Amino acid sequence: MPRQIDLIRASKLPSNMMQFAARGALSVPPEENLEILVYLAKHNKIFGDLARMTLAGWDEKSSLDAASDPKTPREVLDYLISPENIRPKLLPALLENPSIADALLAKFAISASQESIAAMLQSGRVRASTVILSSLRSNPYLKTQDAAAVANLLHARQAPPATVAPSASPAQSASPPLAQVSEPGTPLTTEAGPEASSSEDSSAESDSGEEVPDETVSAYLAEHAPEIAAEQDKPFQPVGGILELLGADYFPVSENRALTEPAAIPAQPSATPGSAAAAAHLQPLAGVHPHKPVPAKRDNAVQKINRLDVKGRIQLAMKGNKEERSILIRDGTKVVALAVLDAPKLSDGEVEKFALQKNVLEAVLRQIPLKRRFMKNYIVVRNLVANPRTPLDLSLGLMKHLQPQDLKNISGNKEISETVRKLALKMYKQKLEAATKK
Repeated sequence: MPRQIDLIRASKLPSNMMQFAARGALSVPPEENLEILVYLAKHNKIFGDLARMTLAGWDEKSSLDAASDPKTPREVLDYLISPENIRPKLLPALLENPSIADALLAKFAISASQESIAAMLQSGRVRASTVILSSLRSNPYLKTQDAAAVANLLHARQAPPATVAPSASPAQSASPPLAQVSEPGTPLTTEAGPEASSSEDSSAESDSGEEVPDETVSAYLAEHAPEIAAEQDKPFQPVGGILELLGADYFPVSENRALTEPAAIPAQPSATPGSAAAAAHLQPLAGVHPHKPVPAKRDNAVQKINRLDVKGRIQLAMKGNKEERSILIRDGTKVVALAVLDAPKLSDGEVEKFALQKNVLEAVLRQIPLKRRFMKNYIVVRNLVANPRTPLDLSLGLMKHLQPQDLKNISGNKEISETVRKLALKMYKQKLEAATKK
């Protein structure tokens, strides 16, 4: 005998039975009822709203059993962990469920509420994952003390060994740590594994693709010729200033000084300190130490951009890599910053971050909604509304697209305009009432 869920998928269940299914009233086991409700909520236009309301009030014990069971269908787990459907009491179980990939938890972390952030910071899995912590770091609802906790966890996860064993050879002591060093806040590829197919990965793939045709750049230069001519000699001036662009991580930390200075490297037993051979032996070690400051790479990117005029920066914005785009989006010259949004290699993940940034020109935030591709991404829309720098008229126009849970979160975000918060609360109550009436 076929299961009810199979009949529903095949559209073979009568309409009155479908209504029973959307209310969770079918005589089937709790786990199948939950699977049916999630299927209807995601794929059925007629009974989807009713199924979502039923799921919101579904029996807590049955929901908790499903959230903690690795054998729960993937579609059910994906639904339960999505930001718009999350139930706080289920979150600890979902965070520890091995069937939920780190990439999915990282996506959830970007917009988690303050209550969810507190739960995530208590999770052993979250505290041990660089991928999830890096996403949590960009959450607009992250409090100062929580941000410090996340930064400390990331630093602890990425800190290199404090000492090098004297008995190890230069090749053994230097090579392995060098392969693991990454910039603070950057997800480690070894941590994510093959399942981590987040927007960060799609960005890397796009950067490694084919070269951007010169015709694409030429078309942009021709279209914006008057603006370029007016600001041709304007130097690179990032919105927010150069210190904010480089960040605190740019400067070496004092407690790591011993790791970066040649004097801290112990002499090898095989050579005497007074011999010329020892000096020749120790000199290269100072140059290849595994804790050579990574931010020097970032400094090179900024120096490269500083040497370019407006046309050169536009070309780099459209043909450069992800790091260069992340810097040029903050260019105080509007025609350069907007060129980043026209870059063929630009990924959805990058745009999601741009939509949250407070240190970009208002013109950038206004341009994002004008591109249909970006507006198909719900996270971009939500991030724009959650960004205090987004113009008021733009935020108010985009709010109608938000899910109830995000409207509720925004209504409590005191960084945002009071007008936006009041309207968000009003729309949240209206959507709840409309769902209840159905």
